[in-house]
Amino acid sequence: MVRQIKILVNGAAGKMGRAMINGILPEADLQIVAAVDLKQTGADIGVLSCDYPWEIRIETDLLGALIRTQPDVMLDFTNAQAALRNVRTALEHKVATVVGTTGLESQDLEKLGALAKERQTPVFVAPNFSLGAVLMMSFAAQAALHFPHAEVIERHHDQKLDAPSGTAIATMEGIAKQRAAFAQGDLHEFEKIPGSRGGDYQGMRVHSIRLPGYVASQEVVFGGLGQIFTIKHEALSREAYLPGVLLALRKINCLQGLVCGLEALL
Repeated sequence: MVRQIKILVNGAAGKMGRAMINGILPEADLQIVAAVDLKQTGADIGVLSCDYPWEIRIETDLLGALIRTQPDVMLDFTNAQAALRNVRTALEHKVATVVGTTGLESQDLEKLGALAKERQTPVFVAPNFSLGAVLMMSFAAQAALHFPHAEVIERHHDQKLDAPSGTAIATMEGIAKQRAAFAQGDLHEFEKIPGSRGGDYQGMRVHSIRLPGYVASQEVVFGGLGQIFTIKHEALSREAYLPGVLLALRKINCLQGLVCGLEALL
């Protein structure tokens, strides 16, 4: 019999947490042993995510849950400020961590990487767990070799806190490695409404749309002589992230230190 991977889900009451729990529960080699959140305390994760009792209830004490259940992996879908504290707590108890929370800064990742190395416990962070989004980022970096003029339009639901998204930032970082930084557009252009040209990253522009109805969508638009080339990915539901999350949960303990990006597991 294959040993089950024991998982603690942090942010279990959130939209992503509930969707991932719903996808993890049927997996024979994965076992959710604890669920933590500051909301929905006492709620059964099965009832909350798939209307079927599972007899694991949401609690607020992360440290207590880690000590009591001794999971193999903590899956974190919270917010940037909480995630940093959560991962530190998990690493102090040598629990590997898969982080789907976006908004972590480069200096935060450096600190987590140093702690992961010190505790000899892996941390995996991905700006996007969708396989299609990873391919979009890869294709965009390739396209930048031939189309250096690019803008990114990313769309998310109106409850997303950070802008631009982690996926948009990772996309622009990948493009920037393939081209020299330069200011796009007319040198004398001006904004009648501040911010209307979007954020500026090494001359590229990024536009963040936040509206109810969206899950996640991103276009990378390249302009060339007499042509426009667009690469687009659209997540129609949070199920799009499940295959990537399952892959990370199964592979996390084969990693060392801090590993960023789903492409590292493919």
